[in-house]
Amino acid sequence: MLPMQTHHLAQMNISRMLAPTIDHPIMTEFVAQLNIINTLAEQSDGFIWRLTGEGNNATDLRPYDDERIIVNLSVWESVEKLQQFVFRSLHTEVMKDRRKWFEKPSQQTTVLWWVPAGHIPTVAEAKERLTLLNANGPGPLAFSFRDIQPAPDSPINVSNELI
Repeated sequence: MLPMQTHHLAQMNISRMLAPTIDHPIMTEFVAQLNIINTLAEQSDGFIWRLTGEGNNATDLRPYDDERIIVNLSVWESVEKLQQFVFRSLHTEVMKDRRKWFEKPSQQTTVLWWVPAGHIPTVAEAKERLTLLNANGPGPLAFSFRDIQPAPDSPINVSNELI
Protein backbone atom coordinates (compact mmCIF):
# COMPACT_ATOMS: atom_id res chain seq x y z
CA MET A 1 0.00 0.00 0.00
CA LEU A 2 1.30 3.46 -0.94
CA PRO A 3 1.62 6.05 1.83
CA MET A 4 -1.04 8.76 1.79
CA GLN A 5 -0.03 11.87 -0.13
CA THR A 6 0.24 14.78 2.29
CA HIS A 7 1.08 17.53 -0.24
CA HIS A 8 -0.25 18.71 -3.57
CA LEU A 9 1.26 21.04 -6.16
CA ALA A 10 -0.02 24.59 -6.51
CA GLN A 11 0.77 26.59 -9.62
CA MET A 12 0.16 30.14 -10.69
CA ASN A 13 0.96 31.75 -13.99
CA ILE A 14 0.37 35.30 -15.07
CA SER A 15 0.37 36.91 -18.49
CA ARG A 16 0.24 40.53 -19.60
CA MET A 17 -2.21 41.01 -22.45
CA LEU A 18 -1.18 42.87 -25.58
CA ALA A 19 -4.67 44.36 -25.58
CA PRO A 20 -6.02 46.84 -23.02
CA THR A 21 -8.97 44.56 -22.12
CA ILE A 22 -9.90 40.87 -22.35
CA ASP A 23 -12.81 41.69 -24.70
CA HIS A 24 -10.54 43.48 -27.21
CA PRO A 25 -10.47 41.88 -30.71
CA ILE A 26 -6.81 40.84 -30.25
CA MET A 27 -7.94 38.53 -27.42
CA THR A 28 -10.90 36.92 -29.24
CA GLU A 29 -9.11 33.72 -30.29
CA PHE A 30 -7.61 33.24 -26.81
CA VAL A 31 -10.96 33.78 -25.06
CA ALA A 32 -12.68 31.39 -27.48
CA GLN A 33 -10.40 28.58 -26.24
CA LEU A 34 -10.80 29.17 -22.50
CA ASN A 35 -13.76 26.87 -21.87
CA ILE A 36 -12.18 24.05 -23.87
CA ILE A 37 -8.83 24.28 -22.06
CA ASN A 38 -10.42 24.75 -18.62
CA THR A 39 -12.67 21.73 -19.18
CA LEU A 40 -9.65 19.73 -20.33
CA ALA A 41 -7.79 20.72 -17.16
CA GLU A 42 -10.71 19.75 -14.94
CA GLN A 43 -10.98 16.35 -16.66
CA SER A 44 -7.23 15.69 -16.52
CA ASP A 45 -5.78 13.06 -14.25
CA GLY A 46 -4.45 14.71 -11.11
CA PHE A 47 -6.47 17.94 -11.33
CA ILE A 48 -7.79 19.13 -7.96
CA TRP A 49 -8.90 22.76 -8.18
CA ARG A 50 -8.63 25.98 -10.20
CA LEU A 51 -9.40 29.61 -9.50
CA THR A 52 -12.54 30.90 -11.19
CA GLY A 53 -14.36 34.20 -11.35
CA GLU A 54 -17.37 35.15 -13.39
CA GLY A 55 -17.77 33.11 -16.56
CA ASN A 56 -16.09 30.01 -15.06
CA ASN A 57 -12.58 31.37 -15.68
CA ALA A 58 -10.31 33.83 -13.89
CA THR A 59 -9.93 36.43 -16.65
CA ASP A 60 -12.17 38.93 -14.82
CA LEU A 61 -9.94 38.87 -11.73
CA ARG A 62 -7.26 41.55 -11.54
CA PRO A 63 -5.04 40.85 -8.52
CA TYR A 64 -2.25 43.08 -9.83
CA ASP A 65 -2.27 46.87 -10.15
CA ASP A 66 -1.78 46.40 -13.89
CA GLU A 67 -5.20 45.78 -15.48
CA ARG A 68 -3.58 43.93 -18.40
CA ILE A 69 -2.26 41.10 -16.21
CA ILE A 70 -4.44 37.99 -16.03
CA VAL A 71 -3.88 35.14 -13.63
CA ASN A 72 -4.30 31.36 -13.61
CA LEU A 73 -4.09 29.47 -10.31
CA SER A 74 -4.63 25.74 -9.81
CA VAL A 75 -3.79 22.74 -7.63
CA TRP A 76 -2.66 19.31 -8.88
CA GLU A 77 -1.81 15.96 -7.32
CA SER A 78 1.78 16.04 -8.59
CA VAL A 79 4.30 17.74 -10.84
CA GLU A 80 4.05 14.87 -13.31
CA LYS A 81 0.28 15.22 -13.66
CA LEU A 82 0.52 18.98 -14.17
CA GLN A 83 3.30 18.47 -16.73
CA GLN A 84 1.12 15.97 -18.59
CA PHE A 85 -1.62 18.60 -18.92
CA VAL A 86 0.67 21.55 -19.69
CA PHE A 87 3.09 19.87 -22.11
CA ARG A 88 1.22 16.88 -23.54
CA SER A 89 -2.33 17.99 -24.22
CA LEU A 90 -4.22 20.49 -26.35
CA HIS A 91 -2.95 23.11 -23.87
CA THR A 92 0.41 22.95 -25.71
CA GLU A 93 -1.18 24.39 -28.86
CA VAL A 94 -2.46 27.41 -26.93
CA MET A 95 1.00 27.94 -25.42
CA LYS A 96 2.57 27.93 -28.89
CA ASP A 97 0.33 30.85 -29.89
CA ARG A 98 0.74 32.89 -26.69
CA ARG A 99 2.75 35.71 -28.33
CA LYS A 100 -0.36 36.55 -30.40
CA TRP A 101 -2.10 37.65 -27.18
CA PHE A 102 0.52 38.23 -24.50
CA GLU A 103 3.75 40.17 -24.04
CA LYS A 104 7.05 38.33 -23.78
CA PRO A 105 7.90 38.42 -20.07
CA SER A 106 11.14 39.78 -18.65
CA GLN A 107 10.99 37.56 -15.57
CA GLN A 108 9.38 34.34 -14.33
CA THR A 109 5.61 34.29 -14.80
CA THR A 110 4.95 30.75 -13.57
CA VAL A 111 5.55 29.57 -10.03
CA LEU A 112 5.05 26.15 -8.45
CA TRP A 113 5.00 25.27 -4.76
CA TRP A 114 3.84 22.50 -2.46
CA VAL A 115 0.74 22.92 -0.31
CA PRO A 116 -0.69 20.59 2.33
CA ALA A 117 -3.31 18.30 0.80
CA GLY A 118 -6.70 20.01 1.05
CA HIS A 119 -5.26 23.54 1.17
CA ILE A 120 -6.61 25.93 -1.47
CA PRO A 121 -4.08 28.71 -2.05
CA THR A 122 -5.14 32.33 -2.19
CA VAL A 123 -4.13 34.72 -4.95
CA ALA A 124 -2.20 36.73 -2.35
CA GLU A 125 -0.25 33.59 -1.38
CA ALA A 126 0.47 32.84 -5.04
CA LYS A 127 1.65 36.39 -5.70
CA GLU A 128 4.04 36.10 -2.73
CA ARG A 129 5.45 32.85 -4.14
CA LEU A 130 6.01 34.38 -7.58
CA THR A 131 7.71 37.40 -6.00
CA LEU A 132 9.90 35.05 -3.96
CA LEU A 133 10.88 33.07 -7.07
CA ASN A 134 11.79 36.20 -9.00
CA ALA A 135 13.71 37.73 -6.09
CA ASN A 136 15.63 34.67 -4.88
CA GLY A 137 15.47 32.05 -7.61
CA PRO A 138 14.10 28.54 -7.15
CA GLY A 139 13.98 26.82 -3.79
CA PRO A 140 11.65 24.67 -1.70
CA LEU A 141 9.13 27.53 -1.25
CA ALA A 142 8.86 28.59 -4.90
CA PHE A 143 10.18 26.89 -8.03
CA SER A 144 9.62 26.39 -11.73
CA PHE A 145 9.32 23.48 -14.14
CA ARG A 146 13.07 23.83 -14.76
CA ASP A 147 13.97 23.54 -11.07
CA ILE A 148 11.42 21.18 -9.57
CA GLN A 149 11.72 20.68 -5.81
CA PRO A 150 10.62 17.46 -4.11
CA ALA A 151 7.42 17.46 -2.12
CA PRO A 152 7.95 17.58 1.64
CA ASP A 153 6.54 14.04 1.87
CA SER A 154 8.47 12.68 -1.13
CA PRO A 155 10.63 9.62 -0.42
CA ILE A 156 12.66 10.33 -3.56
CA ASN A 157 13.77 13.38 -5.51
CA VAL A 158 11.63 14.60 -8.39
CA SER A 159 13.29 14.87 -11.79
CA ASN A 160 14.35 18.36 -12.86
CA GLU A 161 13.76 17.63 -16.53
CA LEU A 162 10.74 18.63 -18.55
CA ILE A 163 8.74 15.78 -19.93
